Amino acid sequence: MMENKSVQYHSLVKEIKELIYQRQYEALKKVNTELIQLYWEIGKEIEAQQTEQGWGKSVVEILAKELQKEFPGVKGFTARNLWFMRQFYVEYSADEKLKPMVSEISWSKNIIIMQKCKDKLQREFYIIDG
Repeated sequence: MMENKSVQYHSLVKEIKELIYQRQYEALKKVNTELIQLYWEIGKEIEAQQTEQGWGKSVVEILAKELQKEFPGVKGFTARNLWFMRQFYVEYSADEKLKPMVSEISWSKNIIIMQKCKDKLQREFYIIDG
């Protein structure tokens, strides 16, 4: 009788652990989706300001410093990364097929794909396979 309860208990613990891992994974996917959306919106704004106001390299560098000052310890707001955000928006904003897919992979994978793959089909392959 005691052995049966032990087996049931271990089974319960295993189920709860799996549930926790599953929910942690789902939470990370949601965080990634929101982060990609944030970077999309920042890239869109930088592109719009460049077009409308003639923003150049120095303005983006100042913006990066302001963001780093406002959000100390948060990585991702370097001038280089802000330029990647702009490129990300420009590259995918008109691509109705790839646009929804890019939030399914990490930011670092998106950057690698943008840098290494210039062909749309090649990007699609690596985004889907990502």
